[in-house]
Amino acid sequence: MNSFFKAVLLIGVMGLAACTNPDRYGAGGPGGAGGIDSSGLGANDPDSPAYFQQTIGDKVHFAVDQHTLTAEAQATLARQAEWLIGHPSYSALIEGHADEQGTRIYNINLGERRANAVREFLISRGVAGNRITTISYGKERPLALCSQESCYAQNRRAVTVITAGAGV
Repeated sequence: MNSFFKAVLLIGVMGLAACTNPDRYGAGGPGGAGGIDSSGLGANDPDSPAYFQQTIGDKVHFAVDQHTLTAEAQATLARQAEWLIGHPSYSALIEGHADEQGTRIYNINLGERRANAVREFLISRGVAGNRITTISYGKERPLALCSQESCYAQNRRAVTVITAGAGV
């Protein structure tokens, strides 16, 4: 009977594991705007948050210990600013992230500087400051989990999360 109970328990656990939603964070992973589309429209609709995420681009990356925007990041942010100006009913939450190197406090502060660099760029391009808020997650919400530069590089980022309602 003990073996039977273990087999039933194992099958039940495997069944529950199969029921989890591996894409619960959406395509962006934890800490990203992944799959959020409050308008109910798809990624092919240029007025949808999904379009913003997948076509405009919702994240920019940074060099080690830096919050300076690269040319590539500035190009992405210029597209974000243009989209946000054309869609005044949406607001943006800028999430600052860091890789797992360094202390928690250092990375929270670095994530804050990264989020603020993005915010200031968007404002300089004409997006109203009252539509943009920032938060830093430091190293607490990595996209990639490994102790290699390829993972660190993915985690050094700022993510623009689009939300309905201007003036958050």
